[in-house]
Amino acid sequence: MDHPVSRVLALLELLQARPGLTGPELAERLDVDERTVRRYTARLVDLGIPVQAERGRYGGYRLLPGYRLPPLMLTGDEAASVVLGLLAGRRSGLSVGEEAAESALAKIQRVLPPRLRERVAAVEQTLGLTSAPASGPNPDAAALFTLAEAARRRRRVRLSYRDREGAASDREFDPYGLVFHSGRWYTTGLDHRSGELRTFRLDRIRSAEQGEAGFEPPEGFDAVQRVVESLGSVPWTHEVEVVLTTTLAEARHRIPPAAGSLAETADGRVLLRARAQDLAGCAVMLAGLGWPFTVRRPDALRTEVRALAARLTEWTEDAP
Repeated sequence: MDHPVSRVLALLELLQARPGLTGPELAERLDVDERTVRRYTARLVDLGIPVQAERGRYGGYRLLPGYRLPPLMLTGDEAASVVLGLLAGRRSGLSVGEEAAESALAKIQRVLPPRLRERVAAVEQTLGLTSAPASGPNPDAAALFTLAEAARRRRRVRLSYRDREGAASDREFDPYGLVFHSGRWYTTGLDHRSGELRTFRLDRIRSAEQGEAGFEPPEGFDAVQRVVESLGSVPWTHEVEVVLTTTLAEARHRIPPAAGSLAETADGRVLLRARAQDLAGCAVMLAGLGWPFTVRRPDALRTEVRALAARLTEWTEDAP
């Protein structure tokens, strides 16, 4: 790193990675004196990259948000991490916007060194993920950022929303938090239209505008738990109650919260309350747990369990 231009670029990389480094610390890392550090800093300012030097015990050099984005300088490992993160986000649904992940991925891959680009491409072409790809549209980035900022600042927002039947509505909403769950983004909080806690899917939000009215979320509010519980209470065709012969701790370990609610019975067993569209699938799930169980309701689930048992018996009998 003998050329001055290389040291200026190295200074930029240090300022991006470690904001707040002092003059002596930068000089040591660049192998120059503090006077040269000041000269390199002035060169960055001349290039339109805003650098602030703060005095005092906790002072140091740092980049300031400017009218344009400073050039990003990534090491090989950092660039690979960004690319792999984009690949995972694209599949899981964590990305926002319909084309953002694809365009960002293409831009970064174009500027990777050939050897690193080949290695990243090898991972992309051979990587297998056990989770199913996310389905459905991604949320709009503007709505996501607006809700995140409003939740942090505790500011009410005005939502334009379309529900699962396609009905549009406008509502005042206090966002208590954002949650990413099973390939989808959600926000949960107080809906002033209904006066109740509600959970909304971000990909159904057409617009979100932050207002000036403030709010205070309930003490100890858990956004993740609320979203999981609200998704578990979505109306389904069948209401299911099954008593499981196991402990509550073991049931919570094996059965995800989204599958239903769990409560300990008076005799030390576990009551599972759930909603289901497909009782045949529910019977398979219960059998797969490997615990004795008693179906309280519906009667149709008992029929499905008996039918499953008959099929399993038939399949395991020796052929004549």
